[in-house]
Amino acid sequence: MEVGAVNIHIRCAVLADHAAVAAIMAQVQRLHVQWRPDVYRPNDDLFPVERLEEQIAREAIYVAECDGQVAGVMEIVYRHIESPAHVTRDVVFVDTMAVDEAFRRQGIGKAFFCFLKELKAEKQLDGIELQVNAKNAAALAMYEKCGFTFKSINMELLD
Repeated sequence: MEVGAVNIHIRCAVLADHAAVAAIMAQVQRLHVQWRPDVYRPNDDLFPVERLEEQIAREAIYVAECDGQVAGVMEIVYRHIESPAHVTRDVVFVDTMAVDEAFRRQGIGKAFFCFLKELKAEKQLDGIELQVNAKNAAALAMYEKCGFTFKSINMELLD
């Protein structure tokens, strides 16, 4: 997929992507710590190679590649929803979507969502879902621009 002047290729992650994936995840963790130091703690080693191996085996991790460089990472989970209170549904849940700070605002998030829409159709799923940090205004705006709507709102009481 080409967005503007950037050629973006979404593919399954491989072990050789580990350093780039870990670096991107560390960037995101630093943002979370900045926004909510009461919830998140500094940790630049959130993504050990064993986690990548597990996600690769489950076909649950993808990278966005720009000119041969890993620029983004996305982890997904397939969820089957079935209960007496809910309509039975199968969805793909975006557990993580992160873009390297050097590549942000270049269409990588949009490319991930185009890929997800194709995956949803291919697997005949009922929807695509995700959560977003309430302080992440840029991601929230991008998700809304891509057509996402609010399903629920998590709230907390700290006192």
